[in-house]
Amino acid sequence: MHDYRTHTCGELTKTYTGETVRISGWIHRMRDHGGVVFIDLRDTYGLTQCVLEEGSDLIQKISQWRNESVITITGTVKARTAETVNSKMPTGAIEVEIRDAILQSAADVIPFQVAEEDGAGEEIRLKYRYLDLRREKMQRNIRLRNNVITSLRRRMTEKGFQEFQTPILTASSPEGARDFLVPSRLHPGKFYALPQAPQQDKQRLMMSGFDRYFQIAPCFRDEDSRADRSPGEFYQLDMEMSFVTQDDVFGVIEPVMRGVFEEFGTGRTVDPKPFPRIAYRDAMRRYGSDKPDLRNPLEIVDVTEVFARDDVEFNAFKNVIKKGGVVRAIRAPKVVDQPRSFFDKLNGWAQAQGAPGLGYILFEHVEHNNDSTECITSAGDAKGPIAKFLSGRALTMLCELANLESGDALFFICNVEKDAAKLAGLARDKICDDMGIREQGVFRFCWIVDFPMYEFDEKTNKIEFSHNPFSMPQGGLDALENKDPLDILAWQYDIVCNGIELSSGAIRNHKPEIMEKAFAIAGYGKDVLEAKFGGMLSAMRFGAPPHGGIAPGVDRIVMLLAGEPNIREVIVFPMNGQAEDVMMGAPNTADPAHLKELHIKLDLPKAKVEPEAAQKKST
Repeated sequence: MHDYRTHTCGELTKTYTGETVRISGWIHRMRDHGGVVFIDLRDTYGLTQCVLEEGSDLIQKISQWRNESVITITGTVKARTAETVNSKMPTGAIEVEIRDAILQSAADVIPFQVAEEDGAGEEIRLKYRYLDLRREKMQRNIRLRNNVITSLRRRMTEKGFQEFQTPILTASSPEGARDFLVPSRLHPGKFYALPQAPQQDKQRLMMSGFDRYFQIAPCFRDEDSRADRSPGEFYQLDMEMSFVTQDDVFGVIEPVMRGVFEEFGTGRTVDPKPFPRIAYRDAMRRYGSDKPDLRNPLEIVDVTEVFARDDVEFNAFKNVIKKGGVVRAIRAPKVVDQPRSFFDKLNGWAQAQGAPGLGYILFEHVEHNNDSTECITSAGDAKGPIAKFLSGRALTMLCELANLESGDALFFICNVEKDAAKLAGLARDKICDDMGIREQGVFRFCWIVDFPMYEFDEKTNKIEFSHNPFSMPQGGLDALENKDPLDILAWQYDIVCNGIELSSGAIRNHKPEIMEKAFAIAGYGKDVLEAKFGGMLSAMRFGAPPHGGIAPGVDRIVMLLAGEPNIREVIVFPMNGQAEDVMMGAPNTADPAHLKELHIKLDLPKAKVEPEAAQKKST
């Protein structure tokens, strides 16, 4: 017999009745029922109930063992009586009568419960992550992650893609976040950068003649933590293709995404192909976000023209419009029976966001005649704090623009366009959730396309890349030379699922003259371009194919499939929200000898001195 196990803890059934078996694992629970001791033994495959009969010589020894100790049990498989069968367990029809038990490794008193949820905070869970990962939910999440990655690899290979590994120690590249730098011992004063993404490497692979590349790629970005973003590092399904258009990239990635979400979606509905395509400007106008959650049925409409009319006397909006502002409205369907508190809470929420409030009009009665919309505009039919400032014609226009029905309300946001879009997007989601109308049990995908190539940074007063700097501008060199930079669109796209951006991608610029002009508009001279991207430019000058790609985030895919709101729940050993590995104690101070070897001297910020301490020091 094997030293540790003949079977796993998820394997035994009634067919093994009468057999002598050996199983090993962790003590999940131990229960004493009047001298009869039950042990639920757990391994990664499942649970098996083991029983020690009253009067056994082993009772005194086993009773000293704690939960989460590792033990080996040898015993006989017995069928449970009908009334004790546990149909929720694969092994619930049997139990193992213990004949011998060996303590392989004793556990100290555990800092939180593994067998059940005890509300332990994230910080202590991360400190003892190896315990946390023993919990059933975490085992399920991490196993799901493995299965998703296996499925992604299989699907990409079946589509003719080959997996290559790109460098981890590389050069700095402007990907929109801070680099992690690695000092070079052999080249004093110089640094490698950890890749924010394998962007330049995968483009050079296309220029090397490899037609279809993919990689489950580690990426490193020194950025702040969010619920859907892990600080420090993350993984993505990085892919690139040659001789393709935007449609070709979509045609490859849509069945991969749909297939994975169908395979692991546990019955949830997945959008059919092709996924909806929404232009960036339309997304910002209709949803107030470039990553809209299409499970939310509400849409934003522009009603600036209504409040700009001469027969509208609401100066709070008119004055903003005169300065170039806009008015956005969100239809809330069938809220006529909502209490006043529903509207007051939304107004208070808007004020907490820094807005003056959230004005609204409640339309109690709307008539539709011959495919046109007419509002009943008597004082009793249009209610709300700003209804009295609008004429009957203006109210009718609002009904037409927002396609209102009787009992609907319109909520309004007025500000400069960028700020109005942001608040309207937040309000759209807030109203949806307060009404409880967000669609459940579905994965709603969409593409956001036609991103602007450039944007104006008001802090620096400069034109900057708004997305990926290596993208091909729509219109090519002619657009760069003859159009206002802020009007140039790029062949850039994002794939979004349930309001989570899974990835950005683009058709790449493959011509050096276009790259030089594109970077010149953003303020990068040829000398800077050569210094930072000389390898890319050199490769382009020897014949580069048209190419494009995308890189859906593995962590976010698994987070959606697992139904987890926090991305750290699907990562084996994540950092906390402060970018610290509390289990390993990283980051930490470096040995002075190591710093000297790397030719590094520290110039640390001075510690803040509290006023009381400063006063004591001066006296």
